[in-house]
Amino acid sequence: MAADPRGFLKFTRRNPVRRPVALRLRDWNEVYAEDDVAEQIVQAQRCMDCGIPFCHRGCPLGNLIPEWNELVGKDRWASAAERLHATNNFPEFTGRLCPAPCETACVLALNRDAVTIEYIEKSISEMAFAHGWVEPIRVAHPTGYKVAIVGSGPAGLAAAQQLVRAGHAVTVFERADRIGGLLRYGIPEFKMEKAILDRRLAQLTAEGIVFFPNTTVGRDLSFAQLRADFDAVVLALGATRPRLIAVPGSEGAGILPAMEYLPHANRAVHDRSYEPPIVATDKRVVILGGGDTGADCLGTALRQGAKEVIQLEIMPRPSDSRPETAPWPMYPPLFRISSAHEEGGDRVFARETVQFELNASGQVTALITAEVAMSEDGKLQRVPSTERRIEADLVLLAMGFLGPDLSMFDLAQRPALSERGTIQVDDCFVTSLEGVFAAGDARRGQSLIVWAIAEGRSVAYHVDAYLMGNSDLGCPIAPDTAALTIM
Repeated sequence: MAADPRGFLKFTRRNPVRRPVALRLRDWNEVYAEDDVAEQIVQAQRCMDCGIPFCHRGCPLGNLIPEWNELVGKDRWASAAERLHATNNFPEFTGRLCPAPCETACVLALNRDAVTIEYIEKSISEMAFAHGWVEPIRVAHPTGYKVAIVGSGPAGLAAAQQLVRAGHAVTVFERADRIGGLLRYGIPEFKMEKAILDRRLAQLTAEGIVFFPNTTVGRDLSFAQLRADFDAVVLALGATRPRLIAVPGSEGAGILPAMEYLPHANRAVHDRSYEPPIVATDKRVVILGGGDTGADCLGTALRQGAKEVIQLEIMPRPSDSRPETAPWPMYPPLFRISSAHEEGGDRVFARETVQFELNASGQVTALITAEVAMSEDGKLQRVPSTERRIEADLVLLAMGFLGPDLSMFDLAQRPALSERGTIQVDDCFVTSLEGVFAAGDARRGQSLIVWAIAEGRSVAYHVDAYLMGNSDLGCPIAPDTAALTIM
C-alpha cells in the first residue's frame, strides 16, 4: 500500500473519539474509544513530507515523526514501531499523557490543522504490543558495573532501560509500594490504565532490571551505603514538594495538596478493600490550579460523586488562538478543554484565594476569593471590591511543585541545589557528589513526561560514558539547553 503524497490536501484532521461522558463517569476506564486502525492510516498520510520537519524540534526526544508517519501511511506498522522505539522508550505513555508540543510545531499547522501525531504514536505502540513486537532485549556481555536509580517515574525507568541495555546491572529503588512513580499513583486511571504500565514493567523486568519498591533511601537504606554498593547513582526523584498557599485559614482540615488525594483514589480503583482517607463523595470541592493536575483532580472528584466542583485559576483565561508572543513553532498558551472539563464542574479564571473560613472544629467551610488583573508591569494585582465567597468541604491544591524531596539526605551528603531548589548538575548531568547523577523533574523542575523520558535517556548516556569512557546510547538533550526550554 502506497501513502498518498497529497494526503494533507485531501484529508482533514480527525481527533480520537472519546467515550460518552455519561458512560465514562460510571467507570475508571480510559476516556478514549478503541483505535480505528484504518483511520490512523489515513491520518498518517496527512504528514506532508515537509523539507524541514519542525516536529523534531517540538519533541524533546527528537522522535522521527515523519518517518513513522510514512510507514503507518503505507500500513507498515511493524517498521513504524521499530522506528518509534528507536527514540522513545515508552510511546504508550507519551501517546496518552503528553500535551503534544510536536503538533504545535507541525508545519501543516501553519495554515491547517496539525497531523494527529500523538494519537498515531499511541496507535503504533498498541499495535506493537498486540502483535508481540515489543520483546525484552538482553545483552550478551555484561559490563560488570552496577548502577542504582532512585525513583521509578518515567525518567528513572527510561534511564534504567537504557543502562541495562548497555550491559550494566541496574537496580531501581522506589519508596512507594509499587513501581511507577507518578505514572502509578499520580496519573488517574481514566487517563492511563495501570495495565499499560504493568505491561511495560514486565518487559523491563525481563531485561534484567531489579526493582525494590517499599524502599526509602535514607530510612531503609542509607545514601552512603548506596554510593558504596554501586558504581554510579542516578537521582530521579521527581519534583514532589507541592506549592502551598499561605493565607488565613490555610491550616484547616480538608485543605490538602493534590498528591495527598490522587494516589489514594488510584489505589482504591485496584483494591476494593482500600478505604481512601479523603474522598469527594457528596462534597463541595474547590480545586486551586488550572493545569493538568487540577484537571486530574476534577475528573477524579466527579467519578467519586462530588456534589459540585469548581476549579480556580489565578491566571487570566488563555486565548483561543495562538498569541503573538508565542509564534509558530513555539508551544502556545491556548485555552484547552481536557476530557475532565467535558465531564462537569466550573472553571473560573483570574481569581485568587484571599482567605479560608473554618468551622469550630477547624474544618474548611468556604473560601473568600478576589478577582485579579494584569498590571502594566506584568504583575497580577487584586481588583478592589470583587470578593466572592465559595462554599467548600474539600480544597485541593494543584498549583504546581517546587522541587524534589531531599529528606533522604543528611545535610553533609546533600547535593548542591540550584536557585530554583532543583538538584544542580554539570553538562554531564553530574551532581556535586562524585558518581551521583540527577535527571528528570528533580533536575529541571516540574515538566512534561516527554521531557522526563528525554532526560532519562540523556543521563543514561552520561552514566554509560562515565563508566565505560564513551557511550553509543542516544542523548537527546543537554542540561544547559534543556533548562532554557519551557515546554
